[in-house]
Amino acid sequence: MQKKLFYSFEVFPPKPTTPIEKISECFAQLAELNPDFISVTYGAGGGVNGGKITCDLAARLREEYHVKPVAHLPCINYTKAEISQVLADFKAHGITDILALRGDKNPDIPEKKDFRYARDLIQFIQSQGDFKIYGACYPETHPEAISSASDLRHLKEKVDQGAKHLITQLFFDNQSFYDFREKCELLGIDVPIEAGIMPVVNASQIQRMVSLCGASLPRKFTVMMQRFGHSPEAIRDAGIAYAVDQIVDLIANNADGIHLYTMNNPYVAKRITEAVSGILGRKSS
Repeated sequence: MQKKLFYSFEVFPPKPTTPIEKISECFAQLAELNPDFISVTYGAGGGVNGGKITCDLAARLREEYHVKPVAHLPCINYTKAEISQVLADFKAHGITDILALRGDKNPDIPEKKDFRYARDLIQFIQSQGDFKIYGACYPETHPEAISSASDLRHLKEKVDQGAKHLITQLFFDNQSFYDFREKCELLGIDVPIEAGIMPVVNASQIQRMVSLCGASLPRKFTVMMQRFGHSPEAIRDAGIAYAVDQIVDLIANNADGIHLYTMNNPYVAKRITEAVSGILGRKSS
């Protein structure tokens, strides 16, 4: 029997100055593309209030747009009591799918001692009720990892603690994903691994994202940026085409799914989805 091919999106909470109609329009257009789920990053400002923002948006996706939400939950700057409060809020709103993350270190915020790694959070969530837990992974190794081998061991620990579904950080060279997937198989990591794809539609975006996650840039990509980066329309279309090319190759090579980092841009998501809808075996509504 053919395995399920996942197709999902990521969105982030809007800035406080952004009109609520903007995110409503984004959600409505993304929902029309029939993703398996939409993940919602943690609300700006952190703390329990950040969880409330994420919860509110995830609940809107579920109740108004009938899309399954996956709520991001970082842990490094939170106590068990704070995480328990956020989880209770999620549960009260029918949100049962959670992407468990360590979270980014912030020099201005002292780290709490309750959770050092995402695997600690996964173990804690398991004790708090019936949640489906997702985990993040880095095909090209976490920037802070001692080595690729230690990074993979920690990923295996996440799965052993209860992560049922993995989503990769963005990458631009599919071979990195294939090498990573093979290493996961050798370690006995047997949960779905969705490939995270970031359509690059402006030049400043790529420099910021690469500095955060350490993704390598193949020659094909850098040549594209140099040739078309001067024109907003040209780099948008080239970035969409590059993402489509990646997705076609990934699906042809039996990737478990595609997780599209939409950057709250439904136009780009729509164009990519329409280009690969036949390959995905689904239709937009």
